Amino acid sequence: MYRTILNGAAVLLALTLSSLPAQAADLLRIGFLTTLSGPGGALGADARDGFQLAVTHGGGKLGGLPVSVDVVDDQQNPQSGRQAVERFIKRDKVNVITGVVFSNVLLPVLPEILKDDTIYISTNTGPRDYAGDKCHPNFFAVAWQNEDIPAAMGKFATDKGYKRIALIAPNYPGGRESLEGFKRLYKGQLAEEIYTKLGQLDFAAELATIRIAKPDAVFFFLPGGMGVNFIKQFEGAGLNRQMALLAPGFSADEDTIKAVGESMVGLFNASQWSADLDNAPNRRFVADFIKTHGRVPTLYAAQAYDAGLLIDSAVRKVGGRTDDAAAFRAALKAADFKSIRGSFRFNNNQYPIQNLYLREVYKDTTGKITNRLAGTLMTAHADPFAGQCPMK
Repeated sequence: MYRTILNGAAVLLALTLSSLPAQAADLLRIGFLTTLSGPGGALGADARDGFQLAVTHGGGKLGGLPVSVDVVDDQQNPQSGRQAVERFIKRDKVNVITGVVFSNVLLPVLPEILKDDTIYISTNTGPRDYAGDKCHPNFFAVAWQNEDIPAAMGKFATDKGYKRIALIAPNYPGGRESLEGFKRLYKGQLAEEIYTKLGQLDFAAELATIRIAKPDAVFFFLPGGMGVNFIKQFEGAGLNRQMALLAPGFSADEDTIKAVGESMVGLFNASQWSADLDNAPNRRFVADFIKTHGRVPTLYAAQAYDAGLLIDSAVRKVGGRTDDAAAFRAALKAADFKSIRGSFRFNNNQYPIQNLYLREVYKDTTGKITNRLAGTLMTAHADPFAGQCPMK
């Protein structure tokens, strides 16, 4: 009888507590899982630094709440990612997980995150599965869907009149989806479609195949050190005098330019952001990032900074009551912040609707090699899978 009364009291107490309004939290806990070692380490470092700048701009807070950001290196390894995610969820009780660069890490750990009803905000990869029928109310892609930027370059290649294109990417979800995106809007002939190992740094065999195929241009998606080595070897093989080289923005970014140098000049690439976009939030971001880190930010930094602004806007919108999961998700989806890329809103699948720009690598009057805006390729672009998502 005593146990029955006690259990009944416990139930009554639980019901009473559940009926009370959510209280503002005293600390926002964020698990930042990213790649900080190996060939892709520079990408994760830029993402980390971009996100931290958003926290700095908030005075050490996001949405008025003090922030605890636990940064963990996933070593571009799914098992390391799983261990970190388990700690974030079970021990640290984080409100949000973010930061993963590579889809081969994100895809194996994402089900565990979503199963726990934890929110994941993607600062980089935007896998096809979660854009369509597997879309999830706790998954937000701040950067792009994996096909978006390559598709813009496919449109550019068609408009430019390239009749035959060779494609090359690593054989992992992000690589395969990138080439699918290019093919979606490219109307010419494919001379070659080459897949490499993720992390591969020697492209002698692939370049020999490209030489034999004699395309008008080569589109490559090779993140981090892969892209650096490919461009150097492409030039070393003399192929830069025979065919054009086209890239998504993340394969022609400041980290790659710094490592490769002069031979990058003239390379066209697509992006949803550029350091010279003329809006006040972007000018502040770029200036303060350079002042803090002594380098021009990359796409990875810009996307992570916007993720910080998104979280800031949502926490503020719910008055710090992040435990009200439905309200917090709705506040995130509202995306009530001024993105440094300009126009930004979420589609029904919680992937971006945004402009996609053409950038050109050039040498400025001081001799510095960097990117500049060269036009708009797509306006208010939405990914092609949102119609398969049952969310409204």
